Amino acid sequence: MTANLPANPDLVMLPDPQGRVQLRPSDHGELLLCRPSGPDTIVAVQPVASFSLSAPRECISLVDAHGREQAYIQRLDDLPPSQRAPVEAALAWRDFIPVITAIVSVSSFSTPSVWQVETDRGEATLHLQSEDDIRKLDAEGQHLRITAKNGLQFAIPGVAALPKASRKLLARFI
Repeated sequence: MTANLPANPDLVMLPDPQGRVQLRPSDHGELLLCRPSGPDTIVAVQPVASFSLSAPRECISLVDAHGREQAYIQRLDDLPPSQRAPVEAALAWRDFIPVITAIVSVSSFSTPSVWQVETDRGEATLHLQSEDDIRKLDAEGQHLRITAKNGLQFAIPGVAALPKASRKLLARFI
């Protein structure tokens, strides 16, 4: 069942076919939505991915400081690089998820276990309570999300990109 919602004339779909609406970073690190006319021609916005786990580059709302949606991006890859880069940076800041680049060791091949890993932000120790803490985000099982006992999440965007020794350790769990 689809709801017939009233059209919001202030909502902008990006990319804008006429090229009138632009996204750019401010000098203070904010993401600015710049409109050619209207009451608020420049609005600070924050991107929010609707499906951050299953489709992190699709269905992105740009909301203002009051949580009102100002613009909508169907697919991030459709934006020109000059507008895509600041949105990607803002999303990365919002979704602080370290990327595992190598699995150094595991305490046992059953859970609970303790993993020593290297991430894009340094070394980390993960305590996994069950195999359910490792979640496959795609049908092929190449993109993983791992949730440690303390609630921190870690990503493996591509199992094939891990070193061979890391893939062998991981294969015991997935």
